[in-house]
Amino acid sequence: MTIKVGIVMDPIESINFKKDSSQAMLWAAQRKGWELWYMEQQHLFSRDGLVMAEMAPLEVKMDPQCWFSRGEYRIAPLADLDVILMRKDPPFNNEYIYSTHLLEQAEKQGALVVNPPQRLRDFNEKLFATHFPQCCPPVLVTRRADLLRRFHAEHRDVIFKPLDGMGGSQIFRIQDDGVNLGVIIETLTRDGRETIMAQKYIPEILDGDKRILMIDGEPVPYALARIPMAGETRGNLAAGGTGEGRPLTDRDRWICEQVGPTLREQGLLFAGLDVIGDYLTEINVTSPTCIRELDDRFGLDIGMQLMDVIERKLGDRAA
Repeated sequence: MTIKVGIVMDPIESINFKKDSSQAMLWAAQRKGWELWYMEQQHLFSRDGLVMAEMAPLEVKMDPQCWFSRGEYRIAPLADLDVILMRKDPPFNNEYIYSTHLLEQAEKQGALVVNPPQRLRDFNEKLFATHFPQCCPPVLVTRRADLLRRFHAEHRDVIFKPLDGMGGSQIFRIQDDGVNLGVIIETLTRDGRETIMAQKYIPEILDGDKRILMIDGEPVPYALARIPMAGETRGNLAAGGTGEGRPLTDRDRWICEQVGPTLREQGLLFAGLDVIGDYLTEINVTSPTCIRELDDRFGLDIGMQLMDVIERKLGDRAA
């Protein structure tokens, strides 16, 4: 029986073909002979407790000029699919949360959802890292200005960032002189109404912010170091950083050993660890990227590794 794979993603027309990890996953599933079905958030709905979607058959191509063809949409229960890849990018807003609730119903009705919807809600990508304090730099999570000022006074060079940002957006570095400290705190916390994160600045960011991909709790043996452009403290590719492939260090592997069992226990089949120097800074579970960059640099097939794990999970469920 052919495995049916659905994907919930941002409009496929607008992806960056050369870098899109969802495209790599779909290409791997298609090479396995699996059926592909395309959806966006707006296509999900529930009627009388049955989760449905308007979905379209999809074919992907590794062609930068024409990377997909999509058939006619039809309405069907999500439980008709064997597996659903939740690949909608943040922001993690109410609409995202509503989608996870619908996908959780679909999960109960029989579909395997990657990553599990409840885990997407439970594990904020910045807060999740603090579950492993032995791996993290000094960190504070609060909306209180006095605590944030105290943290800066203690460490003198810090990073402030929102808990729901992506791609390096709204990340501020406040150095020893504390210039603009007050206005940054007011802006990020919305005058004390929103919680943010403070981390001690890690100088090794100049050598790159490494993305380590984890498949069912096991690391891909290479990381993509995202190196900031001149004058920047953010290595994110979306913020102008450049990518450089590197083998994992002993410290990287130790961090993976600390985090991997929890990822496996929670059913998080695909995650991305962000590591700067010796420290874990984030654990990405919503829509981790960098598959294509690592595949191209090291001759890997990370999408196929993930599909092999999904195939095994489906076999276990059937058994």
